[in-house]
Amino acid sequence: MSTTSKLAMKRKIVPMNALGTLALAIVLCVATQSQAQGSNTPYPSMAPIDQYLMDRNAEIALARSAAPESISRDAEVSVLGRRGYETAVKGKNGFVCVVERSWMSPFDDPQFWNPKLRGPICFNPPAARSILPLTFKRTELVLAGLSKAQIIDGIKAFDKKELPSLEPGGMCYMMSSQGYLGDSVGHWVPHLMFYVPQTDGVVWGADLPGSPVMLSPQFQGAPEPVTVFMIPVLKWSDGTPAPTDAH
Repeated sequence: MSTTSKLAMKRKIVPMNALGTLALAIVLCVATQSQAQGSNTPYPSMAPIDQYLMDRNAEIALARSAAPESISRDAEVSVLGRRGYETAVKGKNGFVCVVERSWMSPFDDPQFWNPKLRGPICFNPPAARSILPLTFKRTELVLAGLSKAQIIDGIKAFDKKELPSLEPGGMCYMMSSQGYLGDSVGHWVPHLMFYVPQTDGVVWGADLPGSPVMLSPQFQGAPEPVTVFMIPVLKWSDGTPAPTDAH
């Protein structure tokens, strides 16, 4: 669960011919803010670590809110500690739920260091085995106090030696109404994400007029060799309808 430009979209779930535009502006497992990059970036560096941490029980509940209760109740849950993610609840079904922080956004995202971002995400078993390690590794490098350039170098080294092969069928749920994916988009819309080896979005028909599939910017331009597609859905994880109007 990278990410962030201002959206004036309609959560209808947005007219399908607008989805292509949105995909360029949104992230997620973390969405984009409409703000030029440069000296005006509101989060130029990492905040004190305490600002990224949460109460343990609150984080467990938020992580579980990423997916319908029928999935998340038996999922493993990991929470963020001062040195990285720690297993808080053992699971039974192979799913793993976590709350991603802002540094899972694209590296050029102005909200990369936004301490308010909280991205509840629940990985299915293939993604838990082959995508979640990317979240854990990037987090480990961030908490070690490295610069963005050093983090990128660390990910490249990890990819060469330790990155698990991307398993077919990897996907995740991001259906929480409680997450915070960016200063201009709030919790955005409930959606599913699918992970594939790096590819052209046209293979999925992403961002084409009338297509519900969006190409996520999460790993675009990043060292992780992954392409992410997003598909919005009409309900939050608790079954309630998503709002019809977006901000």
